[in-house]
Amino acid sequence: MRQELMSLPKTLAEDVARNLVMVAKLLDDEPEQAYQYARVALRLASRVAAVREAAGFASYAVGKYSEALAEFRAARRMTGNSDLWPVMADCERGMGRPERALAMAGEPEVQKLDRAGQVEMRMVAAGARRDMGQADAAVVTLQSPELASHSIQPWTARLRYAYADALLAVGREDEAREWFAKALEADQGGTTDASDRLAELDGVEFVDALDPEQEADDALKPVAESTVEESRADESKVEEAEVEEAEVEEVEIEDDEEPEAVEPEAVEPEAVEPEAVEPEAVESEAVESEDAEPEIESEAEVQDDDAEDLAEEAAPRAEARSEDRAGLPEKDGDDS
Repeated sequence: MRQELMSLPKTLAEDVARNLVMVAKLLDDEPEQAYQYARVALRLASRVAAVREAAGFASYAVGKYSEALAEFRAARRMTGNSDLWPVMADCERGMGRPERALAMAGEPEVQKLDRAGQVEMRMVAAGARRDMGQADAAVVTLQSPELASHSIQPWTARLRYAYADALLAVGREDEAREWFAKALEADQGGTTDASDRLAELDGVEFVDALDPEQEADDALKPVAESTVEESRADESKVEEAEVEEAEVEEVEIEDDEEPEAVEPEAVEPEAVEPEAVEPEAVESEAVESEDAEPEIESEAEVQDDDAEDLAEEAAPRAEARSEDRAGLPEKDGDDS
C-alpha cells in the first residue's frame, strides 16, 4: 500500500493514509464511521487499489453488498490477484444470489487461493447451500482435512463454528454442541460467540453486563429516582418548615395578646383626627352652658326680691288688720 501511495503527491498521500488508518481502526467496532472515512479516501484517490479495497470492506461491513462488490472488482482489476474472490462470492450471497456464489466456488480462481482463502471459499459455499435450502449439503461441503486438523490456525475457530452451526440446522444437536466446544477452544481472539451458543444449548442465559446501552440506562435510573426523591424530600421539608413557622407565629400572637392586631388600629391618626378636632365646639357648648347658668340664677334672685317686697308690703296690712280687730267691742252671746 505504501508503494501505491507514493505515486500520489506528498500532501495528498498523507491525507489518504490518515483516512485509511481510521478505516482499519474503526471497521470492527464502528463500521458506519469507517465507511465515512473510506468514502473520503475514495474521493481523494480512487485509482489506488488499496483505497478501492478498503472502501469495499467498509461497504461490506455496513451491508452495502452491491457497492462492496463493485469496489472489490475494481481492486482485483488493478492488482490482478484473486485474494478477494471469497468475499466477492459472499457479496453475491448478500445480494440474494446464492447460486452465483456457489458457481464462483467452482471457478479456477479458487485454485489460486492460499489455504486460508480456500477455507474461506468453502464456508461461503456452505452458506450458499443453506441459503438454497440444502442444509445437508452444507454439512458435507464443510467436511475437509482442515476441519479434521488438530492444529490451530487463524481460520480454525470460524471453520469449526460454521460446521457446528450446520449440524444444528439439520438437528444433530449433540454433535453441534461438541463442535461448538471445539470452536471455543480454538477461538483465542474471541471472533465467534461459541460460548453463547453452548450456553444456549445447555439452557443457560447470559446477561451482558458490559452492554454500554444497558449501563447507561442503569446509571440514569438511580440518578433520576434519587433526584425525584431528593426534590420531594426538599419540598416536604419546606412545607414542614412553613407549617412550623406559621404555628410559631400563631403562638406568639396569642402570647402577646395580638399586638399586631392592635397596632393597625393605633396607626390610623388621620381617621381619628377629624373626630378629635372638635374641641372648640365642645368648649363653646360648655361656655354657653356656663353663660346660661348665671341667667337662671339672676331670675331666681329677682323672684326672691319680689317675694321679699311682697312680704314687706303685706306685713303692715296684716298689722293694721290685727289692730282693727283689737279695737272692736266684743259681742255678747245674748245679742247673738
